Amino acid sequence: MNPIEYTTTLASYNRWMNGRIYSACARLSEDQRKRDMGAFFKSIHGTLNHLLLGDRLWMGRFTGVPFSFRSLDQELYAEFDELHAQRSKTDDDIVAWAHSLSGDEFTGQLSYMSVVNPQLRTFPFWVAVTQLFSHQIHHRGQVTTLLVQQGVDPGATDLIWLPDLQPNVH
Repeated sequence: MNPIEYTTTLASYNRWMNGRIYSACARLSEDQRKRDMGAFFKSIHGTLNHLLLGDRLWMGRFTGVPFSFRSLDQELYAEFDELHAQRSKTDDDIVAWAHSLSGDEFTGQLSYMSVVNPQLRTFPFWVAVTQLFSHQIHHRGQVTTLLVQQGVDPGATDLIWLPDLQPNVH
């Protein structure tokens, strides 16, 4: 497997899916987005904020520019439009970062101070990259469930539906 192709594809998928999720969320009222529905981060809004926080936390680790926050459930942006704008900016940053990788990084390690229990952790770089994208997929799955519970169909969510990957049909 080509680690650069893997990472840039997942970064594109992340941006595409976040666009789809935010479009679906825009069909809800603010009250519906912020309603506590019993999810881990309570609401769609809480989960979207956590996703952005997690991405910024991991990108800070990858780029060496730490992201400061108080807690993993911190509300970064109270207003949906601002949250959406910041999500789009961060997605662009992730895509740019993925395209900036040389490939050599994937044979190395990534060390960081854990937020959950302040200890230094070291993982193979490829594991940290996989964590970035699997964390996004996990929580977007929660958001799609919350959307469906409120009558909003988010549409296709599988990687194989990424427009960049559509095969030539014979």
